[in-house]
Amino acid sequence: MRAKISYAVTAAVLVFYFVLVGSRGVMLIQTGTVLTVTFGVAVLILPVIGLWFLWKNTQFVRRANALAAELDAEGGLPVDELKRTPGGRIDRDSADEVFAKRKAETEAAPDDWRSWFRLAVAYHDARDTPRARKAMQRAIALHDGRTPFSA
Repeated sequence: MRAKISYAVTAAVLVFYFVLVGSRGVMLIQTGTVLTVTFGVAVLILPVIGLWFLWKNTQFVRRANALAAELDAEGGLPVDELKRTPGGRIDRDSADEVFAKRKAETEAAPDDWRSWFRLAVAYHDARDTPRARKAMQRAIALHDGRTPFSA
């Protein structure tokens, strides 16, 4: 729940910032000189890109959460079997062990979105965020019946 609140607050702050920057871009365009119009258009591009990125990221998070809820309803969420340090951090060797199991499961069932979801969690636990995201994108594509990108 805390992560959802943090995400919502961050998204709201970003939207406020995009509106603020966008209004400055419009003000520059309204000035009417070639230089200010050029700067105004350039300034307006940044909030558009930011809003697009925020929208795509929000869609990704919602889809991943929907898969988690579906997997939870099936009783298929990965069990947290990771060892932790006294400070609460995941033990690297433990994460590598679990990752090896998840990778083997995914290689055995490459078209199963559930195995890709669990592999994404293992990548995340091993602190490999880019691969975790790609594995989750593949799980989402497989779940939705789309042809996933090649890995």
